[in-house]
This record gives sequence, structure tokens and C-alpha cells, in this order.
Amino acid sequence: MSHHSPPTPGGGRLLAIGDIHGCRTQLQNLLSLVAPTAHDQLVFLGDYVDRGPDSAGVIEELLALRGQLPRTIFLRGNHEQMLLEVLDGGDPTIFVYNGGGRTIASYQALDRWPPPPSHQEFLRTLPTSYATGEFIFVHAGLRPGIAETDQHPDDLLWIRASFLDSSYDWGKTVVFGHTPFAQALLEKQRIGLDTGCVYGGRLTCCDVLTRRCWQSG
Repeated sequence: MSHHSPPTPGGGRLLAIGDIHGCRTQLQNLLSLVAPTAHDQLVFLGDYVDRGPDSAGVIEELLALRGQLPRTIFLRGNHEQMLLEVLDGGDPTIFVYNGGGRTIASYQALDRWPPPPSHQEFLRTLPTSYATGEFIFVHAGLRPGIAETDQHPDDLLWIRASFLDSSYDWGKTVVFGHTPFAQALLEKQRIGLDTGCVYGGRLTCCDVLTRRCWQSG
């Protein structure tokens, strides 16, 4: 499932935000710093849940933001995919091993496990990519040598080395999260915005049109 859109209207910013992983306080602080408006286009790169202290709260924040700025794009990450598979009756072992236990606990603390219908609807409707004329936004990356529109969903959610070690040019800049960096990766063909917030790093937002970054953490 992908989503395409025309450029941001009115000269606004095109803002991408990296992996949150349950770090609600850092998300709140980052949004305060960036102060997005209806003139901006926001794109969240996935991995809202797991490992951090308040995954349930992060989803609440994102739902509230969608109400305020309905053009916001929320992409699916591999951690949302694992959570959905558990909700559909799958074996929870891999999910729990990858920090899903903290997601469950954040909902149980509110007597809301499994997640309420509004959260599940949000998770199930997350697209795996978003594209503009100049940028491709995905969670993990793209498989080199394969057209943007022919990518396999598993690669969009999980790929690492094959994407990171390649110099393949899709004709657009690929904006992604998933792989943590000490600082935002700002290359001509790639912008990587997972800066390890849940591991003691920072949560990063980048205006991909100007490469200006804001960080919280």
C-alpha cells in the first residue's frame, strides 16, 4: 500500500520524523520545537511502538495530531507490522523479543489491551510508502534495481544492508528510518532519520526541502 501526493502547497515545509518507539515526551517536545502548521506536510516514518515507555500514549498523540493536521502521513514500520500480526492471532515471541512487551504493558496500565478500536484502525490503515516528485518516504529503504512502485512490502519495512550499501539511484531522494545513526544521515540520494531516541539518542525531524533538522532527547 503506497500513497502519492502533489508537492506541499503554499511554500510550506516537508517535514519527516524518525522512529519514536514509545518515546512520548520526546515526541511532544519535538512537535513543540517544530511547531507544524497547515501549510506544512508532515511524514512520520514508522515505528511508533515498542521498546520505549509509552507506546499507547504515542498513538494517542499521533491521532490527536491527525485531527489537527489531517494531511499528515503516517507510514507503517516493521514494529507496527509485528503488533498487527499479534493482534491477528500470530505467535507473539518475535514481537515481545523486539520490545513489544513494553507496548503491551503501556496498554495494560490503562486497562486497554488489546488496543482500542481507534488505535487498531490507525495501525491497519498505515501505508508502506509515500512519494512526491522529489522524494520517496519509506520506513526501512528500497531494494536496489527495483522500481519504486514494484517494491516488496517486506523490504520497505525491514531492509538494511542491501539498501544502505548500494549507490542505486531511484531518481528521487529516499527518506527513511529503521536503521539508527548517531546523527541524521543527509546524503544527496538518502536521508536517514532514526537517531536512536529509544537508545538514549534523539528524536529527529528534518525539513527535507532545506535539510534543516530539529531534535529532542
